[in-house]
Amino acid sequence: MREANLGLDLTTKRTRKREFLDQMNRVVPWGELVALVLPPAPEGKRGRRPFPVETMLRIHFMQQWFTLSDPAMGEAFHDVPLFRDFAALDNWNMRLPDESTILRFSHLLEKHELAAQMLATVNAVLSRKGLLLKAGRAVDATLIAAPSLTKKGNQWYFGMTAHIGVDAEFRLVHAVQGTAANVHDIVKAEALLHGKETVVYGDAGYRGIQKRTNAKAVQWMVAMCPGERAALDKNDALDRIVNEIECLKASVRAKVEHPFRVIKLQFGVAKARYRGLKKNTAQLTTLFALSNLWMARRKLLKM
Repeated sequence: MREANLGLDLTTKRTRKREFLDQMNRVVPWGELVALVLPPAPEGKRGRRPFPVETMLRIHFMQQWFTLSDPAMGEAFHDVPLFRDFAALDNWNMRLPDESTILRFSHLLEKHELAAQMLATVNAVLSRKGLLLKAGRAVDATLIAAPSLTKKGNQWYFGMTAHIGVDAEFRLVHAVQGTAANVHDIVKAEALLHGKETVVYGDAGYRGIQKRTNAKAVQWMVAMCPGERAALDKNDALDRIVNEIECLKASVRAKVEHPFRVIKLQFGVAKARYRGLKKNTAQLTTLFALSNLWMARRKLLKM
C-alpha cells in the first residue's frame, strides 16, 4: 500500500495531532507488522472485499493512540479527514470501515494472540538498529483502573496491574504481564526477564526476589525500604555512601516510569477498556509496543 497522505501540503496547518501521526507513520515498521497479521487475515473469497491489512492496522493503532472505541473510530472517519488520510481512506467515494469491521479485526488479533508478537516484532526492528541492549533491565508495575474491585495488601483497588520489564539504557519495554491488582509485584518478576540480563533494578516492592527467582546469575539492585533509608545518618560516612548508592539505583530505576507516562499521558489510557484480563493485557501489550516506537522516534527518524 502506498504511504498515507498526511497532508504535507503547505496550506494545511501542522497541528500536534497531524505531526504525531506523521512521525508514527514514518517509524512504525508497517511491512513487518503486515506480514505478521496477513496469514490469519480473511482472504475475501466470499462476500465483500476486505479492507487491506495495513489499513486495519492503522485504524487499530489510532484507537490506541487516541483512546477511541469501535463506534467512535467508525464515526471519526466521517468527521476527521486526517484519520481517513492516515488509514489511506482519502477517497471520499470509497466504503468506510464500520464498527463491526473494526471489532472483527480486534477479535482476529486476540484470537491469534498477535499483540505479544507485534511487541516482539517491533523490538526486533529496534534491536537491529542498536536501540535495545540485553545486559540491564528495570522492572516495575502500575495499577490500571477498571470497574472490577480487587484488594492489594490492606487497600482496595479498581482494576488490574501492568507489570513491565524495561531496557535500563533506552527505556524501551521488553516484556509485559497483566494481572489482577491484588497480585504482588514480585510474583511476575521472573516472567519479565529474557534470560540474558546481568543486572536488574527494582523498587522496594521486589525485596526478597533473590530468594524466589531461578535466575541466579542476575544481580538484583532492589531499592532500600523508604523507612530504612529515612533512618540513615547523613553525618555518618558509611550511611552517606549507602544513600549515594540508593540515589544511583533510583536514577536507573526511574527509567521504567517513562513507558507508563507515555501510555497514560501521551496516549491517554486512564483505565482498562475491556472486560476480562486477557483482552486488557493484549491492549496494554500493543500500547507498550507503540510506546517503544514513540520513545525511539527521534533516533529512528535520524536513521
